[in-house]
Amino acid sequence: MQTLWFITNPNSGSTSQEKCDAIEAGFAAQGLKLMGRTLFPDDVLPEAAALDAAGVDTVVLFAGDGTINATLSKLANWRGDFLVLPGGTMNLLAKALHTELDPVTIVRVAQTSSHRVALPYVEAGRNRAYVGLILGPVGHWVTAREAVRKGRLGRILPAIRIAWRKTFGRGIRIGGAKGLRERYQAVLISPAADKGLDVAAIEARDWTSIAELGWDWLTGDWVAARAVTKSHAMTLQVYGKHAIHALFDGEPVRLEPGVQIVGGVTHQGFISTRDVTP
Repeated sequence: MQTLWFITNPNSGSTSQEKCDAIEAGFAAQGLKLMGRTLFPDDVLPEAAALDAAGVDTVVLFAGDGTINATLSKLANWRGDFLVLPGGTMNLLAKALHTELDPVTIVRVAQTSSHRVALPYVEAGRNRAYVGLILGPVGHWVTAREAVRKGRLGRILPAIRIAWRKTFGRGIRIGGAKGLRERYQAVLISPAADKGLDVAAIEARDWTSIAELGWDWLTGDWVAARAVTKSHAMTLQVYGKHAIHALFDGEPVRLEPGVQIVGGVTHQGFISTRDVTP
């Protein structure tokens, strides 16, 4: 890790100009070369050819899971390294790669770490999720959650009303996972190390479960809600005739009916500082 391209998102959960400046100061203090920076989404994400032309060996990501997903999807065929720093709200990917969660410390340790890992992902059509894919009506709560995060008070209640109404709908059915036979308000599909899919489905049929589901989604962890059924599969398919609401690492996408959901694994290019002394 010597020549870097820095990608951040000013709108992510825990980024700030002061933190970005501290990270860049850390680059300079360690003799690392910063060849370019991207402020997403205002700036266009770099192409793989541009990174290679600049001699970049590592893309450093200081952003939330959505921005990280967009970058990894665009650079899926690039064979350089990625350093993921915790710059979002939940930082699930960063927590999987690092024990220490201070970005400046991670950069310092990463420079001397030779530990590179591959990451499993969930894929449906042209979309990938490295943290998780959420299907079903509960995905509409993302609008309310974003309104809360951004302090847009006038949008919170209307968004909650829409999400509440959608969550009381018929739900979705999926095929390919043992033991899942009902219609569910939400299905979380997580990538597994065996290139398979870990599935957690929630069935909310009463007011208490609906309220708990909505609140847990709004606060970040709906899997903590009651009535969760878990399963494992190598491939999945959503039943129905209409496009469904999906969230790939928190980013909304409409999935066409009948699309196959499968697992995969990236190349071994993600820097991990686990078990490396700071």
